Amino acid sequence: MIEARGLARTFKSRSRTVEAVRGVDIDVAAGELVGFLGPNGAGKTTTLRMLTTLLRPSAGSATVAGRDLLTDSLGVRRQIGYVAQGGGSAPECRVVEEIEIQGRFYGLSKAESIRRGRALAEHLDLDGLEQRLVRTLSGGQKRRLDIALGLIHSPRLVFLDEPTSGLDPQSRANLWQHIRSLRDEHGVTVFLTTHYLDEADALCDRVLVIDDGTIVAAGSPDELKSTVSGDGVTVGVPAESTVDAAEIAGHLPGAHEVSTTEDTVSFRVPRGDTALPELLRALEAKGIAMTSIQVQRPSLDDVFLTVTGRSLRDAQEVPGAA
Repeated sequence: MIEARGLARTFKSRSRTVEAVRGVDIDVAAGELVGFLGPNGAGKTTTLRMLTTLLRPSAGSATVAGRDLLTDSLGVRRQIGYVAQGGGSAPECRVVEEIEIQGRFYGLSKAESIRRGRALAEHLDLDGLEQRLVRTLSGGQKRRLDIALGLIHSPRLVFLDEPTSGLDPQSRANLWQHIRSLRDEHGVTVFLTTHYLDEADALCDRVLVIDDGTIVAAGSPDELKSTVSGDGVTVGVPAESTVDAAEIAGHLPGAHEVSTTEDTVSFRVPRGDTALPELLRALEAKGIAMTSIQVQRPSLDDVFLTVTGRSLRDAQEVPGAA
């Protein structure tokens, strides 16, 4: 559904040249739900804009939904749906008017736009809201309306840019179900960008991680997490025992990345559950009282930390173009 090779985009100003995207290769199969992760300034939004024909690549080639990105951009647009992060609905319009207008933009008749709009409204829990003004909708309802607008022409592939940004946890969980159903019930291929690691973990068949304009990791969430070496363990101990506790932790089988704070020792081991009994026995034998313990399975943020040297959560605070 998406095949990109060497896709690149360079921006030039009087003072410098910025390589926002530097030769990325992307493959997305029909029916996949693929997440695109990256910090601000990594090239995530630039890549998305190129794939949706909103920005012409400086180099490379791509086929999107069976159409050539460079020579048939109109054909690409007819085959895809795009839901922008900021939304595209007019606050003073009624829901039914927005859906009808969007359908007419794609060459549908008024009757067909209304028919498809009703079906989408039912599917996306917008039934009964057709006469409401867009500005009176809740945040979750507005995002579901945005998705309905992106699906009115029955695209084979839909791009969702930060679909749950700014929503409360209940609205996010509700929208997750609708996004899953696009793939599971309607066979739509979904390519979404997100800053929420739990969202990518819960929704996506595969995840692509971009940093500094290049793809630095790709695979299913489980495959990516398996590349992180072991479980993270953090043990709380009295401040005067930190050095001795760190030495004990460092002698556990497979222990690595041992670090300390004033009253904690952190490290990684292949299996946290099997390492804990040995750790507890060793601490007790040394007369060290343990005040707390935490075992954490690898997360997608650990993956990002491994491949880039920084946390994705921390990286979101770095200003810059996306």
